[in-house]
Amino acid sequence: MHRPTISEQTAIGTESVPFSRRAGLRGMALGLAGIVGAALLAGCKLTKPDFKAVDVTGASYAQGFTLTDASGQRRSLADFKGKLVVVFFGFTQCPDVCPTTLAELAEVKQLLGADGDKLQGVFVSVDPERDTPEILQAYVGNFDPSFVAFRPTLEELAEVAKAYKVYYKKVPGSTPETYTMDHTAGSFIYDTNGRLRLFTRYGSGAQALADDLKILLSES
Repeated sequence: MHRPTISEQTAIGTESVPFSRRAGLRGMALGLAGIVGAALLAGCKLTKPDFKAVDVTGASYAQGFTLTDASGQRRSLADFKGKLVVVFFGFTQCPDVCPTTLAELAEVKQLLGADGDKLQGVFVSVDPERDTPEILQAYVGNFDPSFVAFRPTLEELAEVAKAYKVYYKKVPGSTPETYTMDHTAGSFIYDTNGRLRLFTRYGSGAQALADDLKILLSES
């Protein structure tokens, strides 16, 4: 009796499934693969927006603070829930970075149009020795009346800077009163649910920040 060779067995096994059925199964598999691939791509678009700033969603640092504002009230970032919050660390005698950042933030508010009121600017002083409540309030109010300034004690400043991984250092001047401050120049951005989402570098521009904030607003 003739026993089929391996090649013959393979051929018989293949021929036992009609060609039309095999083609249909193959087409179905390809179709399912395409659907799964499209779903994965759609999921990526939903979970990974095209931000211009650095996406720090899920970071364990910069989770908020409770400090005294320029009006003497103890407040926390949770008080601004429902708004997009942009937190910047600086000092009122800063010659360039701080005023530029706050001016751009005021411009961003204008670029958001009807949603401008959903933006909350927050300024945290790294120079509480010179930045009195009166000076702070006048300073941030010069850029936008809605901006809020915080004046931590030296001890609180050390704690919040550590929690935010923010750098600051006093740089001596020609006299004890004319020192300046080196400090981190970026801003921390929170969505309307109070979650840290982005870190934007100094010099990124108002339009780039406005575009990122519009994405965050579209999620809420």
